[in-house]
Amino acid sequence: MVYRKLRESKIAEAIIIGIRFLVGFAFIPSGLTKLLNRRFTAISTDDPVGFFFEGLYQATLYWNFLGFCQVFTAFLLFTQRFATLSAVLFFGIICNIFIITLSMNFKFTWVVTMLMLCAGILLLIWDWHKIKVLIGLYPSEYEIENYKSPSLLWQVIGLVLFVIFTILMRSFTA
Repeated sequence: MVYRKLRESKIAEAIIIGIRFLVGFAFIPSGLTKLLNRRFTAISTDDPVGFFFEGLYQATLYWNFLGFCQVFTAFLLFTQRFATLSAVLFFGIICNIFIITLSMNFKFTWVVTMLMLCAGILLLIWDWHKIKVLIGLYPSEYEIENYKSPSLLWQVIGLVLFVIFTILMRSFTA
């Protein structure tokens, strides 16, 4: 009942769209850095964190793949049309990043990645009515009858923001 009311709320929907944009924005700079085969940090390899990032960087194909996954996920987050797929991808990526920040003893980065992980969980909860089908649960009649795709306006806004932000980030990393 609470879930249904939240799903019908325009304010809740706007907050979720804002979260998608926010976490999408967060993935573009780091994803482009990796995709363009640039180092992520200038920390010395004498430091375990610097050593870790240098190892990833030296595995060029994997480094580029990580960047592609981040940028692709950001793109999907911005489209709104593929929100559920992007929520699943985002959760997987940010969960890995969170575990890395914990295990490598990154100073306070774990706080930021934990908040992003919470945002990922929130996005999964928002799309639970679609995700539950993947694990063998079936949507209720209400969910089937009241399914609505995201508005075209939000899709266009998302794509425009993605393109603008990606171009800006690309110009700053050139």
